Amino acid sequence: MDEKTSDYSHVATVVAPGGESLQLVADRLETTLREAGVTDFGPVRMLSGDGAFTAIEQAVSPADAPALRKSLEASFAGKADVCILPSTGRRKKLLISDMDSTIIEQECLDELADFAGLKAEISAITERAMAGELNFEEALRERVGMLEGLSIATLETCYRERITLMPGAETLVATMKAGGARCVLVSGGFTYFTSRIAEAAGFHTHQGNTLLDDGKALTGKVREPILGREAKLAALESERKALGVAADATLAMGDGANDLAMIEASGLGVAYRAKPVVAAAADCGVSVTDLTAVLYFQGYSDSEIVWAE
Repeated sequence: MDEKTSDYSHVATVVAPGGESLQLVADRLETTLREAGVTDFGPVRMLSGDGAFTAIEQAVSPADAPALRKSLEASFAGKADVCILPSTGRRKKLLISDMDSTIIEQECLDELADFAGLKAEISAITERAMAGELNFEEALRERVGMLEGLSIATLETCYRERITLMPGAETLVATMKAGGARCVLVSGGFTYFTSRIAEAAGFHTHQGNTLLDDGKALTGKVREPILGREAKLAALESERKALGVAADATLAMGDGANDLAMIEASGLGVAYRAKPVVAAAADCGVSVTDLTAVLYFQGYSDSEIVWAE
């Protein structure tokens, strides 16, 4: 950590799309700090300024960090992603991430449903479950039941033709691994996909639910017990204890209601293009840029990032 940063209680980070004026972003940040009543802050540090992002951070000592976060989010709404964190322990040693709509751009179950001609019906259930309006386990059983008889060969077709990594996913995982972090993919989705996505993105390991089949087609059942909200929290705690690190050294990231428990229990909870209930509970949110922002939030600069090829 920069010695000057350690003199302050927090660090405010702003990540804007590339092409945004570094000076304008810095000026807006300083103006927002002053309007929020913050007078104790250090110099601006550039994290990224000549590529895909404009990212800066500023050491601050706010009287009310949660209130400052709200001010920053309001000031940069729709223009940049912001985060304010304690100045110590920003770089995490454990990453637990959701898969669907977080590490990948799709919801695997919804894409499978499209092959069965049921995407509209199943997507509607998915949306409500991720918003916390439906019990996750019951909603999963209902949706999987609708896919009974779907050829297991369709899973490979779906993966090959429909599933793509979220921008920044490989870079996030590679950089955190290089920084000594363990990276775990934990999904309420299916092991057929988590195994392939974990390998593609570089995760150390993965967990997910298992679709049952008869050797030719899906049976419409999923192996019990279902991995849902509490299982994701258990994975965070198990991995954390195995590493011997405190909760403050962990990062949990997701977009849906079944990610809430692990996000709330982690040292840095990130809501990625998330439902409102998740965004409200997380420490930081990403909705303007991509997963690379999670590295800037931790204080990584472009020269330290392991960029995906």
